[in-house]
Amino acid sequence: MTEHETTRLIAWSRELRQVHARLREALVLTRGAVAEGRSGQAATRELLLYCHGFCAALDGHHRGEDHALFPAIRAAHPELEPVLRNLTQDHSMIAHLLAGLRAAVDRAAPAAELDRHLEGVAAIMESHFRYEERQLLRVLETLSLDVPPEEVLGPL
Repeated sequence: MTEHETTRLIAWSRELRQVHARLREALVLTRGAVAEGRSGQAATRELLLYCHGFCAALDGHHRGEDHALFPAIRAAHPELEPVLRNLTQDHSMIAHLLAGLRAAVDRAAPAAELDRHLEGVAAIMESHFRYEERQLLRVLETLSLDVPPEEVLGPL
């Protein structure tokens, strides 16, 4: 194995951590936009951008995992099937919560309602990320996957 191959293999665990950090930061920015509670059309447009951007990023991350990363892990480590099943169920739950957030943003729900949606997403997202990192980081350090990172972990 060449040094480049070793670096690329280890990079998958680093990539996952970096994507999770960016999504956490995007959530903080989105919650900050809601907390500012400014009114008016400009503030509503800004909030729409934050919320829709965050929702699209998180959804894209999970779709990439479901379609590229998890099948590769499943092929290399079939014993992780229960873990991958749990993570996929989390993805479905988070998608449901994101749909509720999008609907609330689209109808210009009050800031308190938006914050409740974001709190729910934050709680499940953080639990999911921690579980995923505990279960998969070591596997990702040895996973051979020759696919661009944005196809595997989403366009971030």
